[in-house]
Amino acid sequence: MEAVEAAPVIELEIPARAEYVGLARLVMSSLATARRALAEERIDDLKLAVSEACTNAIEAHADVDVDERVTLRWSEGDDRLEVQIEDRGQGFDPGQLPEHPPVTDPERLNFERGLGIPLIRTLVDEVSFDPSEAGTSVRLVMFCGPADDLDVSS
Repeated sequence: MEAVEAAPVIELEIPARAEYVGLARLVMSSLATARRALAEERIDDLKLAVSEACTNAIEAHADVDVDERVTLRWSEGDDRLEVQIEDRGQGFDPGQLPEHPPVTDPERLNFERGLGIPLIRTLVDEVSFDPSEAGTSVRLVMFCGPADDLDVSS
């Protein structure tokens, strides 16, 4: 029986500054479009989810005045692609976030912030948050067809 070679993990570190969110978004969406046959809407969903997660990570760094970089990791399986975003902030429990009124409720207009995590949950197929004292890791998963046999290292 032949050993199955694991798909490579691609890592990107960005400074914890807002001007680098666009770079992270473009790199992750480029990897998806180069390797998968995904609808344009799904690529847009991935870009927005990555943007939201990176923005939260950057804000977490600013809250504790950390000068470390935000790390993104791309990996994939036969039926999925995954992006993991890690920060070095305080960590948080997403279960403790306040509930927002439904979008049809006029009170929703009073909420200018705090919509990123509900939005991420809507955009990707799976999301998990792993908070710790060393920061938070957010794992985004999108299910899709098999990857093309392309070498992403070239």
